[in-house]
Amino acid sequence: MNGSFWRLDRRRLTDTALAALAPVVACGVALGGLTAWVGADGAGRPTARIDVSYGRVLLPFGDTRETSAYFDVSNSGDIDDRLVAVTYTGKQAEISRHTKAGRGAATKAYLDSTEVPAGTKLSMSPHGVNVTLLAQRGWGPGDLIRFTLRFERSGTIDAFAVVTRPGESGF
Repeated sequence: MNGSFWRLDRRRLTDTALAALAPVVACGVALGGLTAWVGADGAGRPTARIDVSYGRVLLPFGDTRETSAYFDVSNSGDIDDRLVAVTYTGKQAEISRHTKAGRGAATKAYLDSTEVPAGTKLSMSPHGVNVTLLAQRGWGPGDLIRFTLRFERSGTIDAFAVVTRPGESGF
């Protein structure tokens, strides 16, 4: 023999043990976190994932202060949710629906809530669901108004809507 055989010594044993310890500890921490998550009823639990975007408020004209706000509300989750309340700058707004009543007329009905089914998008418009509110004095085109939308499952979501003149908001 030429003397080049591998020999187990204390230093090599220590280095090998330390190299194996890091992934074992990482796996233990990950397993502990997953166990806590499952124990807290987080695994496999269906959720609604709500996103609110493209908010706009029509600037009223004439002597009226009543106007409407519109949002796009997406639910990318796997269970339905409901929009149950809307406030703006500390004031209460109403969820409403406009429907055609024939011969150029329309009716407005106030709703307690409106559904946002799982995997869908609710695009509010003057011809369907919208938010009815009283415009504040001094609002002008381009102003941002803060809204809080409250959902049955998802809680509250803050969103902004830009004040636009009728006809400029894409309807």
